[in-house]
Amino acid sequence: MSFLYFLIRTSILGLLGGVWLAAGTYLYLSPNLPDVETLRDVRLQTPMRVYTREGDLIGQFGEQKRSPLTYPQIPQQFVEALLAAEDDSFFEHRGIDVMGLGRAVSELLITGEKGSGGSTLTMQVARNYFLSLEKTFMRKFNEILLAIEIERALDKQEIFELYFNRVFLGHRAYGFEAASRVYYGKSIGDLTLAQHAMLAGIPKAPSRNNPVSGPEQGSDRRNWILGRMLELGYIAPSEYQTAIAAPVTAELHGAQISFSAHYAAEMARQEMLDRYGMSAYNDGYHVYTTISRPLQQVAREAVIEGLVTYDGRHGYRGPEQRWPLPGNYAAEPSQYWLQKLIRIPQIADQTPAVVTEVLEDRVSLLFAEGSSGELLWENGISTARAYVSENRTAQPPQVPGDLFDPGDLVRLTRNAEDSWQLAQVPAAQAALVSLRADDGAIVSIVGGMGFELSKFNRATQAQRQPGSNFKPFLYGAALEAGFTAASIINDAPVVMEDSSLEDIWRPENDGGVFHGPTRLRWALTKSRNLVSIRLLQQLGVRNLIAAVERYGFDTSDFTPDLSLALGTHAMTPLEVATGYAMIANGGYQVKPYLIDRVESIGGEVIYQSEPLTVCRECQNSSTAEESGEMSMEEILAADNDRADMTRAAPRVMEERTNFILNSILQDVITRGTGRRALVLERTDLAGKTGTTNGPMDAWFSGYNSDLVTTTWVGFDNYTPLGRREFGGTAALPIWINYMREALKDSPDRQRPIPPGVVNVRIDPETGALADSSQSNAIFEYFRTEHVPPRNPEGLAPGSATQGTENLVRDIF
Repeated sequence: MSFLYFLIRTSILGLLGGVWLAAGTYLYLSPNLPDVETLRDVRLQTPMRVYTREGDLIGQFGEQKRSPLTYPQIPQQFVEALLAAEDDSFFEHRGIDVMGLGRAVSELLITGEKGSGGSTLTMQVARNYFLSLEKTFMRKFNEILLAIEIERALDKQEIFELYFNRVFLGHRAYGFEAASRVYYGKSIGDLTLAQHAMLAGIPKAPSRNNPVSGPEQGSDRRNWILGRMLELGYIAPSEYQTAIAAPVTAELHGAQISFSAHYAAEMARQEMLDRYGMSAYNDGYHVYTTISRPLQQVAREAVIEGLVTYDGRHGYRGPEQRWPLPGNYAAEPSQYWLQKLIRIPQIADQTPAVVTEVLEDRVSLLFAEGSSGELLWENGISTARAYVSENRTAQPPQVPGDLFDPGDLVRLTRNAEDSWQLAQVPAAQAALVSLRADDGAIVSIVGGMGFELSKFNRATQAQRQPGSNFKPFLYGAALEAGFTAASIINDAPVVMEDSSLEDIWRPENDGGVFHGPTRLRWALTKSRNLVSIRLLQQLGVRNLIAAVERYGFDTSDFTPDLSLALGTHAMTPLEVATGYAMIANGGYQVKPYLIDRVESIGGEVIYQSEPLTVCRECQNSSTAEESGEMSMEEILAADNDRADMTRAAPRVMEERTNFILNSILQDVITRGTGRRALVLERTDLAGKTGTTNGPMDAWFSGYNSDLVTTTWVGFDNYTPLGRREFGGTAALPIWINYMREALKDSPDRQRPIPPGVVNVRIDPETGALADSSQSNAIFEYFRTEHVPPRNPEGLAPGSATQGTENLVRDIF
């Protein structure tokens, strides 16, 4: 009885001591515990995702891969797998599992080492959101107290959801939905029972149990979980047998990018970073761009095809790299070459391979995945003329050994017969940017041959001389100043002394041919350099700069000299395309934009673009200028005042001037340097080629009333393209291939002649009004107040424009 009394007394005192200790611990720790109510508003670090306007994913940015789901979105089978793995009494306990903690304490007392810890899912939520991973008694006490508080504040489904979306699961995946996409490339709702169990086993040891880094350990853990699910009655014996027999099929998957639009995605990333700072990477923004999926795909294909075609004209430059076999790998050459190949990316559709053997009519190949193949003599080897210079190639090879040795890294594509065809990554680069004319939305943009090859975006970052691609803005300024499409300028050699250029400047036309007195329409159509220089001389450099600044160009670093007439001021393709959008939309200034809207992780629109948009309902004031009541500047101001839209694009070129300039640029297509575009069989196209000295840069900018597209081809290191390469041969084919698809559903629309414009017959030699009996007369558009006088008998060619020159001097 004495012993029983002692035992009861000791137990009561121990219980009271335990209660006292627990109370003291709570009173000591509780003031420093975080507020669990913050879990209701927790913001998980979720990557930013960038989409096309149709909703296709083109980019994902963020340190942590995460795709949060709500509890109703989580498959019940996975819920059961996770409960079997971590806490099968989760929906019964109130935050702590007394039996589990008891087992943990007994393990510590018996072995002297910390074992499982007895943590429930709720305790793990407390640790993951509020505490560190250090294994100390103090952290465990905090974990227990927080778990109790969490159970008071949140329901079970909310707690499960927090755990599901936060836990680290290896390879930068946080949360089980993200892990499902990383390891299996699909949503967790699409996985099998075996795959659910595999994922559920990762939290115990994320680096060791994930199915990619530790497939054997992961498989053992998976099978144990399946056994627990069978024991708990979650699955039937037949399901268990099928699941444990399933092979491990996991492999690393990147973000499920729908298609290649890396340059656009990177532009969106940078803009979001500028707008929201580093939170852009973690707050789960959904960024919807103006990029059109079908047009972006066509743009990329057009750029690649254009570069490959250009490259093919200039010869085969030889293997991309040479990897002679070291002596210590003589017995296992494949091992050495595979180590090298694994680091070589595929560029566009060109597959890298190593030449392993050179035969008389073929070469043997080794690919990165370890497979082998053959490149036949007739599939590109026999016609591979070696590159000598940009203007010359060597004779074709006689045998494959003339081109290849074992260890050569080569590129290949599949031909129509599904055989390997010799290829090479072009050394030249190209860019394409396409805008909606009425608001500047970027519908497609390609900054180079491939983002894998170079992340430098030539469409937005490459400052290159546009050459003759800039001339339409000079001619537009001249037309506004009082020149006409029939004004005569002498196309003849000129020698100038200009300290801002060189001591002596001798500009020339392409081919060195001069045509004498030339109408402005014909001069722009045929891209006559000397006419452009003399036109700028008469217009005035300062007046040109003022005009193009109004058109939307940044002129802060323009050099005020006559070379501007030849497009010597460097610009990006995006800047050039934006200028052409003004011509295409009737004379309104728009600004290019890429991001249409930004949504929060919950779907709330937090940013909506409001682009400057053309307001065609706004009245124009051409008749007022025709009567002489208003100057050109007053007309533009009046038109802009009439805009009844909050974000109406301002008019920067008078409507009639714009119409006449557009008609000249249509002639560039029909009878000038852009004639190749006639293959599109449309009558509403207009544009201009551009080629700089060397030639270093090849351009084409063209449009209809809906779409504006600029293409550029050149070398990053300013290597010449070759003496037979021009805007019409290198850049225009890319534009044609793109616009063929981009405009296939767009109706062929002609611009109506605006009020105040007349179409009269003129003498093509003098630009003067023709007699009714003149047989060689042609039609020309004029603003009504600028219709030229009739050509007096014996008037020398060119003198009919003297009045126009006086008008220019009077205005400026």
